Amino acid sequence: MSPRLDVFGLVVSDMAASLAFYRRLGLEFPAGAEGEPHVEAGLPGGVRLVFDTEDAVRSFHPAWERPSGSGRVGLAFRCSSPAEVDAVYGELVGAGYRGELAPWDAVWGQRYAQVADPDGNGVDLYAALPGG
Repeated sequence: MSPRLDVFGLVVSDMAASLAFYRRLGLEFPAGAEGEPHVEAGLPGGVRLVFDTEDAVRSFHPAWERPSGSGRVGLAFRCSSPAEVDAVYGELVGAGYRGELAPWDAVWGQRYAQVADPDGNGVDLYAALPGG
């Protein structure tokens, strides 16, 4: 048997802030999970996105240190249309999240935008352009 990808994991500084951000992108988490050290969301195809607090990681890896800089992990969410890219970007930026790249028509045929999650990870929003 070969190993198979099963989990994408993010270490988060503030569980409640991270869950609020990713709920806005349609991910579902258990009610009351904001106070938990480990939370999971099921994704299409059976893969899971998991969040662990920094303290939870340090509980089994005491030498772990928060990475410096940004751009270490990127997630991308496919939207149903270019208009949805614009709307979701506007909603997130309007809610106080940092916009990294305002929506634009990329040369590869997609409407594309990027916001930062509460820990500074890049979250891309994209949709095929008409005729693309």
